[in-house]
Amino acid sequence: MSDEFMLDTDDLERRMNGAIASLRTEFASLRTGRASASMLEPVMVDAYGSMTPINQVGTVNVPEPRMVTINVWDKGLVGKVEKAIRESGLGINPQLNGTIIMLPIPELNEERRTQLTKVAGQYAEHARVSIRNIRRDGMDQIKKAKNDGQMSEDDQKIWEDEVQELTNRFITTIDEQLETKQAEIMQV
Repeated sequence: MSDEFMLDTDDLERRMNGAIASLRTEFASLRTGRASASMLEPVMVDAYGSMTPINQVGTVNVPEPRMVTINVWDKGLVGKVEKAIRESGLGINPQLNGTIIMLPIPELNEERRTQLTKVAGQYAEHARVSIRNIRRDGMDQIKKAKNDGQMSEDDQKIWEDEVQELTNRFITTIDEQLETKQAEIMQV
């Protein structure tokens, strides 16, 4: 390899790891049959004039496998938190008990499970697109260096193979995580 050109593969790998981390967060927000505090992470509450995550207006607990509770710290926000959960599209009906909001997690029917596996597939596809965009950035850097005369065609091929190998590794990771998540969703 030429001494003149060094592709920052660590940067590409870091960015690809970011895409995987984002996918994990999206998968965590998907509701399976079990209760999880992370399923409320995407829900934002209009509190004190700005949109605030639920975990910053109350304590989120999972006392039972099919129950999530939120102990809202400010009594005035209980109605807003309840409204945010109803409008979030999670398909959960909150029940009020003073400042505690209880969220019973219903069993998923077959139709809803199928919908959730499709949503998981869409999340995975977005992550794949992100990985491919990062790959394209790396390939563009290599082509630019080749056109600027900083590397030979042999070196260009070696670098392109390295970027492609990195891409393939991350795409495989995404596919494995998708399979695991889909199996978890379809589990009765």
